[in-house]
Amino acid sequence: MQLSRIRTGDNPRRYFDRRKHEELVASIERRGVLQPILLRPKDGEFVLVAGERRYRAALEVYGPDGHVPVVIREMTDQEALEAAIDENDIRDDASETEQADAAVRILASCHNDRAEAAGRLGWSRAKLDRRLALAELSGSVKCALDERRIKIGHAELLAAVPGDKQDKALETILASGLDVAKTRDLLMRVTQNLASASFDKTECTTCPFNSGAQRALFETHIEDGYCTNPGCFQLKTEAAEVIRFEEQERAEKAARAASAPVPGNTEDAEQDDGAGQSSPSLDIGEPPTGDGNGTATSRPAGGAPKVSTAASGQKAAVTAKSVASRTSDLREANWRTAVARALAGNAAHAQAAILVAAMSGTLPQIKADTLRARAGLLVAATFPDLDYGAKIAAIRALPEPQASTVLSAIGAAYARDVSTFGYVADLARAFDVDLRDVWQVDQAFLERFTKDELKFIAQECGLISHMGEKAFARLLGSKKPDLIAGMLNRTGFDWAGRLPGAMTLDGQYGPPPDRPSAQVEAPIPDLAA
Repeated sequence: MQLSRIRTGDNPRRYFDRRKHEELVASIERRGVLQPILLRPKDGEFVLVAGERRYRAALEVYGPDGHVPVVIREMTDQEALEAAIDENDIRDDASETEQADAAVRILASCHNDRAEAAGRLGWSRAKLDRRLALAELSGSVKCALDERRIKIGHAELLAAVPGDKQDKALETILASGLDVAKTRDLLMRVTQNLASASFDKTECTTCPFNSGAQRALFETHIEDGYCTNPGCFQLKTEAAEVIRFEEQERAEKAARAASAPVPGNTEDAEQDDGAGQSSPSLDIGEPPTGDGNGTATSRPAGGAPKVSTAASGQKAAVTAKSVASRTSDLREANWRTAVARALAGNAAHAQAAILVAAMSGTLPQIKADTLRARAGLLVAATFPDLDYGAKIAAIRALPEPQASTVLSAIGAAYARDVSTFGYVADLARAFDVDLRDVWQVDQAFLERFTKDELKFIAQECGLISHMGEKAFARLLGSKKPDLIAGMLNRTGFDWAGRLPGAMTLDGQYGPPPDRPSAQVEAPIPDLAA
């Protein structure tokens, strides 16, 4: 067939070695084209399927009017692609990146079924996985490997580096003439040890930038347990530090508020020295036995336990609402932290929160400096200095994972800054946020309360049921510090997972997940309303 009638097809090969091309040209000049070129008819033309190296060499020897032997076969696009891949592997090994790009196309045609794709290609599953990992290399790195300016070991190491950093690393390798071993040592110096990370590493276990994932794929890799994406590592570390600082700041604020004297409340001073005890032998939760002239414990019909007062009114009644009033600042601070963490870890939830905030007009409540101060870390170091148009371009150019991280940061900032706590509570309910992830009963919490209030908490959390009423009554008669220590360190009783009603959003005690509880059955008013 005349060469001018042949149209080149969709060959996975990008790089044609010049030396081998010249050798083939010399061979054709001496002996002609000995092996037919494979073509297929398509849209009234003959499209090249296999034999592009022979076609190029023959075109150089004979010109467009020359003739070459051909085989014409009816083939679909998919069959032609698979034949071209096979021809490249058999005739003259395609580069690893050419195989990678071809594998991506085959995998797409197999609806991401890797077993089927490996079978079609005649590869092992391990080879397919390695080639697909190399598909993430930048164009410059692929070209360098195609042209054999770097080795496959270099490419495997660079595959573990974020795409926007690969070209700069390639320049260093080529300029300094680094071999694979030195490249690995250099990469080790800029990675981060995951063991020292201060943030939650759950997402890291499946991240492609975790060196453990590279070890499973490639012969050339860095040591296990390292992050090769320093930007992401720094961002997560910064976010964890911000949360830690804010928790500390709120805890200190809560401690200062707790230490301030409560007007008209002298009960703690009286109880700490053992005087004025509130009937420690009284059975909690039993019907009242007094005649109305002394203190008794009662449970209103369908209501939460509360300590009623004598007609003289010397002591205030202890109710779920009065106990909760001691913790409003602590409850709000910790729920804000819990919701911020939840949104920081879920871009889809963060996006929903941002859209609701925008549509409700509350998005501007995010403090101006909250995100502006972190823009260099969230987007790029140069971002704060760009003009507005350039910032638009930079945001549009963000890769999907980084854009998700930015969304998450905005959602977390909203949870921390929005002025109405009820909105934070609604977000917590919508996204099933669990306060247990960031808070549990401790000494600082219990020190906020009077002895009667501690008795209320012990009742709703099941401690009295665990100890027995008489044993708790004896404990209640001790000094307040000893009472708190006895409550926290009671043998066989675990506070983990128990949320007193004073810390929940609806005032209802939260029992440990999947455990029996002494939950109060009475409805308690919504404290977040």
